[in-house]
Amino acid sequence: MEWNKVFSVFFILMALTTLVGYIVDQDVYALVIGISMNLVATTIKLGSRTTLGNELLAASLVADLHLLPAAMIHFLAPEREMLAIAMVMGAVVANVISVILVICETVLDTVKQQKKTYW
Repeated sequence: MEWNKVFSVFFILMALTTLVGYIVDQDVYALVIGISMNLVATTIKLGSRTTLGNELLAASLVADLHLLPAAMIHFLAPEREMLAIAMVMGAVVANVISVILVICETVLDTVKQQKKTYW
């Protein structure tokens, strides 16, 4: 079992689900937890040497660059809460793309392993 991949996927999914919770409820704690989970996922991806590692890191950085301004907007300009929610939605899209890339990477790795066992 690849523990690095397990932790990476765990934090991606935690960030994704927590951010969806923020979109539904606009609770500041959900936003802070979602940002924290996403930053941890980005940090884990920094050491990735996988097939789609660069794309995963890029998607995670995109989510981070949506979440940090969303937090600033939420705290510094509460009257612009809809803009903060829109930024979080952008981060959710980036995290969904990350999940899709992880699935693609898993399928590619499985195909490679099957080719090795058959040849």
